[in-house]
Formats: sequence, C-alpha cells, structure tokens
Amino acid sequence: MNARQKRLFEEAHKKNPDLKIPEKARVSGELTASDMALLKQGVGDKTSRPQQAGGATTDESGAEVSQEQTGSVVTYFEEKGFGFLRPDNGGRDVFFHISRLAEGQSTDLTPGAKVLFELGMDRTGKMAASSVRIAPPAPPAPATPPAA
Repeated sequence: MNARQKRLFEEAHKKNPDLKIPEKARVSGELTASDMALLKQGVGDKTSRPQQAGGATTDESGAEVSQEQTGSVVTYFEEKGFGFLRPDNGGRDVFFHISRLAEGQSTDLTPGAKVLFELGMDRTGKMAASSVRIAPPAPPAPATPPAA
C-alpha cells in the first residue's frame, strides 16, 4: 500500500472503525465457473485461441451451415483502425476492427466495397464482425452473341 492509499484508509477508518485493510487477493491458476462462462461467450483475449476453420457450424442433420454474410463497407477510419459494415440482408450496421480482416488489404476498405464476414462479439461483448474478407470481384456476365 502506498502512502496515499494508507492516508485514505486511515481517514476512512476514523469514520468506520470496523473497516479492515483488504488482504491481497490470492492468485489461483484455476478458472472459476464465471470465468469459464465468459470464455465460452468469447469475451477476453483471443490471441492464443485457434482460428475456427471456415466459421461453419452443423445443423441437426450434421450438414455444415455457413454463417458467413455479405455486406458492404459503410465507413472505415484508417487512422483508428475500425469501421462499420452494412449487411446485404438488412439490419443494423455492424462494427468491425482491422484486426479481424482475414483476407485483403486495409486499402480495399473503401465505402461501398463488398465484403464477406461472420458475426461475433468484440472484447466488450457487443455484436461485431469477425473474419472480415474482401469479396472477390463478380465474374463478368457472359457475352451474348450479336443478332444476325
């Protein structure tokens, strides 16, 4: 405890004589049930977690169902490293961070650029895009032969 903390404690102790100095929390290597619940929600540091391949899940029949969505960039603040995507299927704009850009360059994140993304949570537990990819360009339409 530093001098300031000690002085504040002494002042508080005068007002409340039953006040005791808090003991240092014992550091335990084991995770509590609430810690495990947060980890299952995806909250916290994700640097040591393996990336999920493809972001697909399975339905009742065991077939893979992709959760990837398409959308377009609404805004991107390069100096801050984040922006917002607008899903093609409607709904609210989705926050994304540059650290979640899996494929493509940050210079490709211009307003109107098509992207593929999955929904997840950011470190605060709010809805955010994860695994953002710049959508490949659409194939050119087949040329129609001139009428003779």
